[in-house]
Amino acid sequence: MLMPRQSKFRKQHRGRRRGVAATGNALAYGDFALQSLSSGWVDSRQIEAARRVITHHVKRHGRVWIRIFPDKPISKKPVETRMGSGKGAVEEHVAVVKPGRVIFEISGVPPHLAQEALRLAGHKLSVATRVLSRDQELVVG
Repeated sequence: MLMPRQSKFRKQHRGRRRGVAATGNALAYGDFALQSLSSGWVDSRQIEAARRVITHHVKRHGRVWIRIFPDKPISKKPVETRMGSGKGAVEEHVAVVKPGRVIFEISGVPPHLAQEALRLAGHKLSVATRVLSRDQELVVG
């Protein structure tokens, strides 16, 4: 699973996900991309599941880029615990995704194969997505 090696602070506030992605909203490396249409948290297990779907569908041909990284720690308190006594332990790490953010990119495979692989990967994520190509590159917002 993806997670930071170290961070300055162990726990973070939840924050809010307003607005559209200011950076990371255009194709940078590949010919096809999976772009977010909604905001949310994508955890490291979802990223890994989507990556495995892509590599399996294209039969390990081409090149895949993961454009998000889960660097936000999410803490949870144990079940049936009384209020108080501090913040819970870190359970998982998530990547904050806003509308327009490119999540995956792929190149070196035929267009129909790349689009189908990215479509399948989008089903593994907790945000609404669409497939972009270098021809019809659009930015949400």
